[in-house]
Amino acid sequence: MKTLDNSNPIAAAVYFICAAGVAMFSRDPIIIALSLAGAVTLCILQKGGGHLFFAALFVLGTAVNPLFNHRGSRVLFVLNNNPVTAEALLYGALSSAMVVAAIYWFKCFSTIMTSDKLLYIFGSAMPKLSLIISMALRYVPLFTRQAKTVSAAQKTMGIYKEENIIDSIKAKIRVFSVMVTWTLENGIITADSMEARGYSAGRRSFFAIYKFTSKDVFLLAASLLLAGAALLLTSVGDSAAVFEFFPTAAMLPPESWGVKIWAAYISYGILAMLPSALELEEVVRWKYLQSKI
Repeated sequence: MKTLDNSNPIAAAVYFICAAGVAMFSRDPIIIALSLAGAVTLCILQKGGGHLFFAALFVLGTAVNPLFNHRGSRVLFVLNNNPVTAEALLYGALSSAMVVAAIYWFKCFSTIMTSDKLLYIFGSAMPKLSLIISMALRYVPLFTRQAKTVSAAQKTMGIYKEENIIDSIKAKIRVFSVMVTWTLENGIITADSMEARGYSAGRRSFFAIYKFTSKDVFLLAASLLLAGAALLLTSVGDSAAVFEFFPTAAMLPPESWGVKIWAAYISYGILAMLPSALELEEVVRWKYLQSKI
């Protein structure tokens, strides 16, 4: 996935904020469906995994909501003297889809927005905050690798065997204890190293290789305009009455939606699929150029 990865970090961050923000603050099923489709497509193009886990999370969230929310007029069945309604089931599916879409967007965000890009965004305005963020992101893979090293070393020494649950729990507690000590020690070493190199001795400067290009301007402008149009058009007119969940689930027929509602859906659909479309356009262009050789 090179379109967003090669873009200016500011333009890429604004895109993720717009794409995820509109869906996170919307209760419109079509907006959430478009958000989920765009996030999943982007994750697939990034060759990311975890789709089975997200599918299970969606199913679990959909099934749990009717157990606590009993509103609705269409009773499917009664469980422990509590009605399970179709409206609660549909609303649970909507909420689960919104959560899964948000997780997908943040998964794509963490893949593209590396620590050096976050440092570039916040470096000049908030240098201390950017340093904390970059160090925190750096410690996540370091902690994981060191935990695997400690666990492998203890297995080699024969300290424990994973023959039952008790031994496994004891092993994980021992590894966690070692990792806490390692983290504190590594933090002290990092602080001493930064002090020795003159950190906070004067005004900091930073080097950045990112520049704004015409593609970055297009991505930034398109993100803001499309997200603004989607938010504006879904907040006016009769868009709020297109879908109703309680007391009875109902939807207005598409022919009565109106121009504003269609324009809102089209705007957000373009926004959600924008990086995927740009990536596919790059692939087609590359294939075309290869065919000319």
